[in-house]
Amino acid sequence: MRYQFDDFELDTDRFELSRSGVALATEPQVIELLVMLVQNRHRMLTKEEINESVWRGRIVSDSALSSRIKIARKLLEDDGRTQRYIRTVHKKGFRFIAPVQELDVAEDTPATVGPSAAEPPTVEPESTCPAQEPAPHSAKPAVAVLPFTNLTNDPGQEYFSDGITTDIISNLSKHRWLDVVARNTSFGFKGQATNVQLLGQTLGVDYVVEGSVQRAGDRVRVNVHLTDCHSGHTQWADRYNRQIADIFELQDDITETIAARLEPEIGYAERYKVVHNRPANLQAWDCYHLGVHHFYRFTGPDNREAQRLLRQSQELDPYFGEAYAWWAYAVILGMVYWDTKPAQTLLDEALRACDQSLSLMPNNATFHALRARVLLARREYRSAISENRIAIELNPTFAAAFCGLGDSLAYETRYEEALKNFRKSIALSPNDPQMWAFLTYGALAMIFKGDYETALEWTDWAATIPNCQYWTSAHRAVALAYLNRTSAAHDATARLLLELPGFSVAFAREKLLYLREQAQVDCYLEGLRRAGVPEQATMLAS
Repeated sequence: MRYQFDDFELDTDRFELSRSGVALATEPQVIELLVMLVQNRHRMLTKEEINESVWRGRIVSDSALSSRIKIARKLLEDDGRTQRYIRTVHKKGFRFIAPVQELDVAEDTPATVGPSAAEPPTVEPESTCPAQEPAPHSAKPAVAVLPFTNLTNDPGQEYFSDGITTDIISNLSKHRWLDVVARNTSFGFKGQATNVQLLGQTLGVDYVVEGSVQRAGDRVRVNVHLTDCHSGHTQWADRYNRQIADIFELQDDITETIAARLEPEIGYAERYKVVHNRPANLQAWDCYHLGVHHFYRFTGPDNREAQRLLRQSQELDPYFGEAYAWWAYAVILGMVYWDTKPAQTLLDEALRACDQSLSLMPNNATFHALRARVLLARREYRSAISENRIAIELNPTFAAAFCGLGDSLAYETRYEEALKNFRKSIALSPNDPQMWAFLTYGALAMIFKGDYETALEWTDWAATIPNCQYWTSAHRAVALAYLNRTSAAHDATARLLLELPGFSVAFAREKLLYLREQAQVDCYLEGLRRAGVPEQATMLAS
């Protein structure tokens, strides 16, 4: 089909826009956007409809759509002020308003459709999108890791920068919720100056990882940054300086650290897009990321909302494993922190949800780690240890799995092994949204070990992290009490009771449902008593 407006012609078969017979060069997404607008010129197109058609439902920022509209207007010598061809309907969508002639209809019945130049366009009400089959796999964020640049004046060092790149690709690929472009494709861009936004369109990716390697004597410096292809903005950047001892050990250290820190940064970016560009009709992927967004806010109401959204995600797509596994984890944290009542039937349901996720994707490290969390809450520590080790084997850069392993080992009273794994989780992912939890769980293990100074150090560190929870203050009060710092312990208890009015020894006993060793329970409750925590609640917990 060919459409003509003024001296422009839009050919859907040749997929090109021409003016006075001369084809205009532009990117395919702009042509696809113009075709959609022209073919639906009788009405306004919502942003959600355009996103579903042009970006195949992938979550993109408003700026991505705005940039394509701007390019289309520039091709048509239009602009946002004049709006001769593409009209913006504020906060709702866009409409093609120029008269259009369909050239491929019978010549004796030329069809000019659309408002005349003198007729003011009418703004149609926002349409309701029909129910659509969820497509979680197409919605997964896609990442390309470009070959790191060798800044050393020695071509013989190229193997090292290439090795860094290859290992980052390999480590990122182990996060199964990400689509990572294959090495051969990424290395096709080696040595080329790249426009990140254009590269994103070419490869169909949302994020690009770039970096450089410089070696001088026995030291190596690696720079790395993560860019959002749609906005062109840098999401994260860091620099790593290391001394060379064993070159392969150094390479493993750098690449594992970079991959571990990239993954939560991409997670932050994806949740930000969903929260701030919330689509009118939520799909399974949207519900999942909104649910995880609420999960990481770490409040009682947000935990309930996370459970609801993750349930909704399951209903929208019964084959979306993330929805089952994260719902199970949200339930467990609801029991330990907030108002989800501990019940064996609910623990059984949480375990079945994790089993369902693993039946859909058996080699997903996250699913194994979350199943381990459920097993720990069920006091099945040895099974939890096995699940966490499977997760680490599948993804050696998965910080949360090391934390979970440390937790499980601590409740088996294997404190030295636990400490090693807690330290690994903290080193791997200092920007992790659960960092305060890594420190707090580790502090509890150190209380049981009798290392109250380390417990105090870690609770002090955790308390500086946003969304840190009341258990951190409780652990701090216990550690101070056992260090015989009575006044400071009472101050910590006062802060605890401000954070959670109604906290008591009885409340703690109920929430420590995951502890099997009575000696550990008694140790903790005695510490609370020494810190001045009341035996029973004096008012209802908020």
